[in-house]
Amino acid sequence: MAESAASEVALVVERVYREESRHVLATLIRLLGDFDRAEEALQMAFAAALDQWPREGVPANPRSWLISAGRFKTIDALRRRARFDASIARMADEMARAVEHPSAAESPAAIEDDRLRLVFTCCHPALAPDVQVALTLRTVCGLTTEEIAHAFLTKPATLAQRIVRAKGKIRDAGIPYEVPGPGDLKDRLDAVLHVVYLVYNEGYSASSGDVVTRHDLSGEAIRLGRLLVELLPEPEAVGLLALMLLHESRRVARTSADGEIVLLDEQDRSLWNRQLIAEGCQLVERALSSRRFGTYSLQAAISAVHAEADSAASTDWAQITGLYDALLRVHPSPVVALNRAAAVGMRDGPAAGLALVDAIIEQGELAEYRLAHACRADFLRRLGQPAEAVAAYRHALSLSRQEPERRFFERRLRELSG
Repeated sequence: MAESAASEVALVVERVYREESRHVLATLIRLLGDFDRAEEALQMAFAAALDQWPREGVPANPRSWLISAGRFKTIDALRRRARFDASIARMADEMARAVEHPSAAESPAAIEDDRLRLVFTCCHPALAPDVQVALTLRTVCGLTTEEIAHAFLTKPATLAQRIVRAKGKIRDAGIPYEVPGPGDLKDRLDAVLHVVYLVYNEGYSASSGDVVTRHDLSGEAIRLGRLLVELLPEPEAVGLLALMLLHESRRVARTSADGEIVLLDEQDRSLWNRQLIAEGCQLVERALSSRRFGTYSLQAAISAVHAEADSAASTDWAQITGLYDALLRVHPSPVVALNRAAAVGMRDGPAAGLALVDAIIEQGELAEYRLAHACRADFLRRLGQPAEAVAAYRHALSLSRQEPERRFFERRLRELSG
């Protein structure tokens, strides 16, 4: 019976870890003032939960229990080391006094906002942009080093070293764990928006693994997006939230019951979340009416055109192409050019789209980008060139690391070979 109870509690601890570990870590980083010490405290707290909860029961507020346990375990560990280092003894005493005299920083509201504070810390301008993203994805969102390395097209060991150096720089430079004041907030916002956008993208279309989407990541990005709009309602913060909500509205329809990918033009639009669409479209209008919009607002406007179409056939591809023209002027990039090429192919026919995609691939930057070859394959398929389409799908397949996406390409190959 005791073994059964312990097994049940172990499952609860596992669930709490999935749901709460990033919140707990964010608060421990603030309270302990060090990334590595906080990560160690997190592990000690969950080890304590596995030991104590079977005997004492699962606490009413697991997050608070874990924060408290991690903090006290850290103080105990520091005191054990204190006989070798007086400075460590002083540190342990300071932490203990803070526990005895809690301030407003210990309030539930302060704890709830810790992840937003952590995002701004990870996105501090003292850190290189790619390191900002990597540290946020690792610390705030809990992606593995391997997942982030794949997104950066680099080796996990190299990325791990960058993250270690970034943590050291935050500690040694005394970078504050806080949301910047009004004078600095606007300048810091661009980096934060970029990171939130990348987090959402990883959740909406996972770069690798057995599932198409990761709701935990996209949900967290949307929560951070809402906090940013409340904190600083700049047009691009509003535009990014609109973009995420409009994408999120289609989540359920993006995969079949057995987890297979369903393309946009084949999705059951009755499954789209109309409440999210209405909110997203309202935010798009708010962002565009400011006349100070940028890339996120334009991408959101494109998503709004898709969301407002009753069917794939009624999609206004001329308007979408025009919006991509504007986006390409604001943010010239090969991926935006590829998306525009896909829209042109829908507006003017597959031959026109294929010519643009071939030119983009020939330029080199997207030569090993799986979606470029998938787009090319689709145009070739629609043009009735099966042999060329098969070669393009095979190339896309060789570059894909997401299992549902790989199965989709394999399905297309079977259809063309049959």
